[in-house]
Amino acid sequence: MNAIYMTTQGERFIERAYSEETRGALEQELNFLGLIQDPAQLEAQREICRQADYIFSTWGMFNLNEEELKTYFPRLKAVFYAAGSVQGFARPLLKQGVRVFSAFAANAVPVAEYTVAQIILAGKGFLQTMALYSSGGNHQAASSYCDGFPGNYGCQVGLIGAGAIGRLVIRMLKEYRLKVVVFDPFLSEEEAERLGVEKCGLERLFAESQTISNHLANNPQTAGMLNYGLFRRMKPNATFINTGRGAQVVEADLVRALREEPGRTALLDVTDPVEPVDPSGELCRLPNVFLTPHIAGSMAEEIRRMGEYMKEEYQAVAAGRAARFEVTEKMLETMA
Repeated sequence: MNAIYMTTQGERFIERAYSEETRGALEQELNFLGLIQDPAQLEAQREICRQADYIFSTWGMFNLNEEELKTYFPRLKAVFYAAGSVQGFARPLLKQGVRVFSAFAANAVPVAEYTVAQIILAGKGFLQTMALYSSGGNHQAASSYCDGFPGNYGCQVGLIGAGAIGRLVIRMLKEYRLKVVVFDPFLSEEEAERLGVEKCGLERLFAESQTISNHLANNPQTAGMLNYGLFRRMKPNATFINTGRGAQVVEADLVRALREEPGRTALLDVTDPVEPVDPSGELCRLPNVFLTPHIAGSMAEEIRRMGEYMKEEYQAVAAGRAARFEVTEKMLETMA
């Protein structure tokens, strides 16, 4: 069987996602024909493309239309994507009968780790307490602010979305004595019970949770879903964490709620419409907003986990075993 690597980002991105060990294992089982990195060169590389049975990719996967798939990839059986969301390219592949596998579960691991760490710190009012003490050595002000927090014993945490990341956060939080409530219309009561969480509406989640973490799928239905009607219900010292997508938050509404109650905190790893944020904008001026530059997802050595997952998926497919991370058209309706 023949395979190619494909990304617009060049060889460096392939080497980041697929370690030397992972590439070596794949190349023992498959005949790799090279790297395709420019959609405009498909015609020039037609012979290589037409021989490909499998594509191994990462960030920068081509968005091939159905005609291109018929013309240049008649033998293509599957795409293995060592990254997260496949929304930008999966549908034409699936319509042509090409199987799609994604390392979304591998990318979920560092996001969940980041989220859980921040949830535990938020229960102690860490971010604003640290800022108060560090900026001027005001021990009294920092201690006074921190005294209003419940800690992490029996504290309520609200998760918005119970997809791959949300469920992993739930599993990791089982190590702590926290009450976890979840908003997710696609989560059944039976599944919620199995996960050990309680389903609830968004208004109650925002009103009663000490820490709120967003893990909604990024689609037109969720754009602007988190607005002032919700943010104004937050407790006076609640924390809102966003590692999902910035488009789900009405930024002006969040800013308004944070101004009204300066004890509230927002930790934003993602923003909208673009990153980086405008340095002169409200998010950079508010003392109760803390920004990180989209670092929750896979970075550095963590990226190699995604290539490892895709190697294992290929091996399962080649051996006729059930795959764990195959994407279907139905899944695209709700996944990030």
